[in-house]
Amino acid sequence: MAGLLEGKIGVITGLSERHGYAWGIAQACLREGAKLAFTHEARYARHVADLTADIPGAILAEVDVSDDAQVEGAFADLGEKVDGIDFLVHAIAGGGAKALMGRVTDTERADFRVMFEVSVYSLIALTRAVEPHMRKRGGGSVVALTYYGGEKVVLGYKAMGIAKAALDSTGRYLAAELGPDNIRVNLLSLGPARTMAARGIPMFLEMLHHAEKQSPLRRNVDPVDAGNAVVYLCSDLGRNVSGEILHVDAGFNAIAY
Repeated sequence: MAGLLEGKIGVITGLSERHGYAWGIAQACLREGAKLAFTHEARYARHVADLTADIPGAILAEVDVSDDAQVEGAFADLGEKVDGIDFLVHAIAGGGAKALMGRVTDTERADFRVMFEVSVYSLIALTRAVEPHMRKRGGGSVVALTYYGGEKVVLGYKAMGIAKAALDSTGRYLAAELGPDNIRVNLLSLGPARTMAARGIPMFLEMLHHAEKQSPLRRNVDPVDAGNAVVYLCSDLGRNVSGEILHVDAGFNAIAY
C-alpha cells in the first residue's frame, strides 16, 4: 500500500541532531514515501551529512536563514533538482542564550532582534522562497513548529515565548494570504522533549517533569510524534486544515495548572 506522502517532495529545515524534532519528522515522512531535502546551518554540515547518508536521494543545502540571498539561492538550486515542492517544515528557533536569561525585562535589544529574525522572520523568508515551487505542484503545505509558551506564560521560556506568539500569528496571516493558491499553513505546538536545543533553555528539566506530571496522558512526547502530525498536515488527510495550531503535547495545553 502506498504511503501517505508517496510522490511528494518536502523540505525539512533546521536539521542538526538525531534526537531533535526535525529528525523525527524526517523519519515519519520517509516512512510514508516522501522524497526529502534538508537545510542546515554551516556548523552542522558534517553531522547532517552523516545523518542523511543512508537516505535515498536526500538533498542537502547549507542555509543561514538570516541571509535572504542564501535562502533564495538555496531554493533556486533546489528548483533545478526537483519538479516542485509539496511541503515545507519550519523547525528553526534561536537567538542566543542571553535572550533566555534573567527576566524578560533584562532582554537586550540586539538579542531580541536576532531572536525574532531567526525564529519568526525566517518563516516568512522560507515561505516566500518555497511559494513558486508549491504553485508548480498545484498547492502545498507549510508547517512551523511552535510551543505552548507562545499562548500562555511558561516560566523559564521567557523572551522565546514572545517570539513563538509572533510565529503563531505569522502562520495565521500566511495561511490567509496563501490559501487562494491552495497552500496551507499550520503550526504544530509540541510538548517538551530532550532535544539539544531544549537543553539550552533555563529550567528545562523542570518544564519537562511538570509536563509529564500534569498532562492528561501523564507522559512527554517523542520526536516521532511530531513526525506523525506533520504527515497528517502535509498529506491529503489534512487538505482542509489551515491556519490552525495543532497541539501534540499529551494534552498539556488543556490543563490550567
